[in-house]
Amino acid sequence: MNAETSAPTAVIVLCPGQGAQHVGMGKTWADKHAAAKQTFEEADRLLGFALSQLCFTGPEDQLNRTDMAQLAIYVSSVACYRALVAANKLGKLSTTAGLSLGEFTALHLAGAFDFATGLELVRLRGRAMQDAAEASKSGMVALVGADETQAQLVCDQTLAALPAGQVLVPANFNCPGQIIISGTMDACAKSMEIAQQIGVKTTALKVAGAFHSPVMQPAAQRLAEALDKVTWTTPHVPVLSNVTGQLHQINRADSIKARLVQQLTSPVRWEQSMAWAIAHVPGQFVELAPNKVLSGLMRRIDRAIKVENFADPA
Repeated sequence: MNAETSAPTAVIVLCPGQGAQHVGMGKTWADKHAAAKQTFEEADRLLGFALSQLCFTGPEDQLNRTDMAQLAIYVSSVACYRALVAANKLGKLSTTAGLSLGEFTALHLAGAFDFATGLELVRLRGRAMQDAAEASKSGMVALVGADETQAQLVCDQTLAALPAGQVLVPANFNCPGQIIISGTMDACAKSMEIAQQIGVKTTALKVAGAFHSPVMQPAAQRLAEALDKVTWTTPHVPVLSNVTGQLHQINRADSIKARLVQQLTSPVRWEQSMAWAIAHVPGQFVELAPNKVLSGLMRRIDRAIKVENFADPA
């Protein structure tokens, strides 16, 4: 889908989630495309601070904060999408999907709410998750090469070995062999011992806290209250849900909002979402800026599926 080739008749747009941020994100898009530059300027004005400069020049430690990273990714992805549309480099939007935070981008692109509303929701979500993480010592652990049964076994055996009150649950089913568990810090540490005993390699993740686990319940409550106040429009294209791994009921705003709240304390079923899309949605998969994370996951979900990546302009 570049200037030399004709655009496909349909595109499935993939919107990245937290972890895709990096210093310099979106800068090339803003330098080369007026639509992207205007999107960053609009975000700066709405937010009341220069998010664009944080994206373009850092500092990295501030950009990596949950409350800043989520804003940065949302704006960068929308800026990329608007630039592609303005340059006539996308076909007809058929379906959208987003990993965790990216589900808000996906819903905005599908027409559920305007850019400014999405920006405020993402700002609140990021702050609420940051606050919940700071209120409880917690973390996340990647299980390398594990399947869902093994992940649940690690969680069950870990909790059985610890005093009551600990939390440990599967949090992300990203692709075959990449499952992330999430919970209180003691549980995360113990899980690495348990996983080793059953032959599963682990990596402790550098995150603020236990995302997609019950630790995020305070954030879920704050998000629910904010969503209740949002003016909602029925999306004009289907949107995939992280919670179910299938399509949202796009004519049911109450259902979509409930799933967005549930997502904060439930596992992200990205592998299942992509398998559903591959089986049911014809078209070209496209990943928006600012990175290539989702393209990499797709290679492990189904190597036959090609994802056109737009981390930077062609």
